[in-house]
Amino acid sequence: MENFLFRLGAVLMLCGLVARMFDAHAGLYVYGIGVLLFCLMQVRAEYLGRDTVIVRLRRQQLLACVFFLLSVACMSMQVLNYGILRRNEWVVALAIGCVLELYTAWRIPAELEKSKKS
Repeated sequence: MENFLFRLGAVLMLCGLVARMFDAHAGLYVYGIGVLLFCLMQVRAEYLGRDTVIVRLRRQQLLACVFFLLSVACMSMQVLNYGILRRNEWVVALAIGCVLELYTAWRIPAELEKSKKS
């Protein structure tokens, strides 16, 4: 079930970003729900090992979640017209979160495979 919710969150994030081009309010809500699902499942995932490299990579994944949540907050300021961030600052937070998530998604399986061989 957790894997399904994780993937659903990722799909909703993408759909929300596409929907934002047509309707900013609907895109915000779909993207926000997707980010919440994605980040909740990311936080629930545990690494119980002692490999310091994987622990560091997990922290980077959690930092990516913080940037995804920050992008929702910045996007809501733009769409709902409140706060001080009313331009496309959310894109910067989203880009940082995506880079961190992509890096860790690539490196964690490689590190797990390396630790199995050792």
